[in-house]
Amino acid sequence: MFKKTTLKNGLRIITVPQKTAQSLTVLVLVGTGSKYENKEISGISHFLEHMYFKGTKKQPTFLEVAETLDKIGGIYNAFTGENYTGYFAKVAAPYFDTALDWVSDIYLNSLLPEEEIKKEKGVIIEEINMYYDHPMSYVGVLWSELLYGDQPAGWPIAGTKESVSGIDRPKLVDYMKKQYVASNTIVCVSGKIDQSSTINKVKRVFSPISVQKPFSKPKVIEDQKKPASLINFKETDQTHICFGARAYNMFHPQKYAIEVLSVILGGMMSSRLFGEIREKLGLAYYIRTDSISDPDTGSLVTQAGIENKNIEKAVSVIFREYKKISQIKVSAGELKKAKDYMKGKAALELESSDAKASFYAGQELLEKRILTQEQIFKKIDKVGANDILKVARDIFNPRNLNLALIGPIKEKEKFNNNFLKIISQ
Repeated sequence: MFKKTTLKNGLRIITVPQKTAQSLTVLVLVGTGSKYENKEISGISHFLEHMYFKGTKKQPTFLEVAETLDKIGGIYNAFTGENYTGYFAKVAAPYFDTALDWVSDIYLNSLLPEEEIKKEKGVIIEEINMYYDHPMSYVGVLWSELLYGDQPAGWPIAGTKESVSGIDRPKLVDYMKKQYVASNTIVCVSGKIDQSSTINKVKRVFSPISVQKPFSKPKVIEDQKKPASLINFKETDQTHICFGARAYNMFHPQKYAIEVLSVILGGMMSSRLFGEIREKLGLAYYIRTDSISDPDTGSLVTQAGIENKNIEKAVSVIFREYKKISQIKVSAGELKKAKDYMKGKAALELESSDAKASFYAGQELLEKRILTQEQIFKKIDKVGANDILKVARDIFNPRNLNLALIGPIKEKEKFNNNFLKIISQ
């Protein structure tokens, strides 16, 4: 299904042939993101990602960078997370060489023009403003801040207006030279490809990559002894919440059990919380529960948009479902439904070349190992009702619970006291 090739310089190449595909994706992942930053350069990983579209020696302007793939109908973009930054191009199969040359060129040869850096600061600040003005998105930023506080894990991926304003070209170049190196880089090519020739071409175009040793991220500090809340006042017609608990990182033995648990609670339309909060009580339009796991952190969180006057009622109902699933075993039928949902959804998502590239490269980068879809399905199948009960009892201890919200709540102390009363019942 796939082949991993590690070069002498440490660069990892993953090839995933799909005979029936008509497209292919070239994805480059580098093992650096917002968790690797300090306060002075918070947001630099994201800033650098933006700058990689501003020109290279071969494609000296933004327009030329964009036109290269626009001319062949390619899909291309980049993204930044807490632990990685990625660049990809998805094209029709005959355009493989164009896609590989394009991705390798921006990754290895971006010029980072001084005048573009000055302009891009304004663009990124407007991106930050956009998130501030979009509470459905910004409440997720507050969730991280609540859990991790004033350390890289608790800072916004895009940084702050102040930190972005202080980033200059020397800082970008220094960060790039230290992190964008062979041993910290994965190139994954998925789709309609010839495996042998693809590996040889990737070796050739990435041969100039630096072999310097990258720096590591600081250890995340977690020390929660009681429930906590974070309220961001905003005049909105709807209060947006993230309510959940600290949980497990991706190496925890109950990793798959907590994923199944999140699906049962709020991962699908027939889940418990969707049925209670939306269908039965009519308290929200959207509600979902997710299990978030990284190499060093993890949480289970339910997010919803609630009418302002019903916020305490909604939190109470969510907590009731947390409590219920930690006291009563899920039925065999409900457990099977959740597992089949997870496997069916994964099978659908992994039909495309870009999804496959992310699936394989992401595992290699974050976990330093790759499981096939079938191997993961077997691990999901092994999750039992006792596992769900054990995990729920572990994470839904009241002292482990957290609530972040955005809404027109002026009496914060009163609300916090009511929150504590709800979870002490």
